[in-house]
Amino acid sequence: MIRVHDLSLRQLEYIVAVADTLGFHKAAAACHVSQPTLSAQVQLLESVLDVRLFERDRRRVLVTAAGEDIVARARRVLLETEDLIAAATRAQTPFAGTLRVGVIPTLAPYLLPEVTPAITKRYPELGLVFQEEKTADIVKSLAEGTLDAGIAALEAELGDLAHAELARDDFVVALPKDHPLTKKKQLGLDELEAERVLLLDEGHCFREQALSLCAKAEADVASFRATSLATLAQMVSSGAGITLLPALAVPVENRRGQFEVRPFAKPVPRRTIVLVWRKSSPFGAAFEELAGVLARALAKK
Repeated sequence: MIRVHDLSLRQLEYIVAVADTLGFHKAAAACHVSQPTLSAQVQLLESVLDVRLFERDRRRVLVTAAGEDIVARARRVLLETEDLIAAATRAQTPFAGTLRVGVIPTLAPYLLPEVTPAITKRYPELGLVFQEEKTADIVKSLAEGTLDAGIAALEAELGDLAHAELARDDFVVALPKDHPLTKKKQLGLDELEAERVLLLDEGHCFREQALSLCAKAEADVASFRATSLATLAQMVSSGAGITLLPALAVPVENRRGQFEVRPFAKPVPRRTIVLVWRKSSPFGAAFEELAGVLARALAKK
């Protein structure tokens, strides 16, 4: 019969590292131990569980079907353990130490300069580490525990995450200077019919929202796909087409007034900016408080 004390957290860390790197040498380096030590502990765990976790030869390492399930469970155990330790160490000072926050690329350059000073002033002992990631990567990193929180759009696929609203970000239309639609003060969605609309590349949640609007408007989506909103703005400035931008990005991307901007008529399409975190996180109340600080900073913009 397998007992809890027959296993160790270190062994679980080792098998997760092997699964991530698909190599015992790389896993040992990542865990800062010798390869023989790591290999011996993995073999011991396999012996205790009576399950083969990895197929290995001189060329490669593969995770077995049983190994996939056990590694996934090991990740959850390690994540819960990290949360337990974090809850204990931050029980009295939740805003001390380091907070790892993922931010989607269509928000990071425009939102972070606005909110970082407010966070630093409110929580001087808190060290913020921002990582620019697409939504799917933020969700994955939160699940794996490599991020503490994320800033994303509520309209994207966020899975089973807790969230708090920070702001609503209206969409606007960016037009070349000589475009006929610049004669109008605001635009209805139907006025984009047959217009050549430039969009972001796959993987950006903003692309999915814009693509949905283009489908409703029967607009002509260009084959060109930009890697950033800055590229879209430059393409519009050159007359290559029109695009949709979040209003939050306009002051930065149109700071030289190189293209025209028109708002949408009601109902205005928009995205909802939210702070997200794991429901199991011990810092739920702290994140709610942090969201309030972020929301107030954005409201002053």
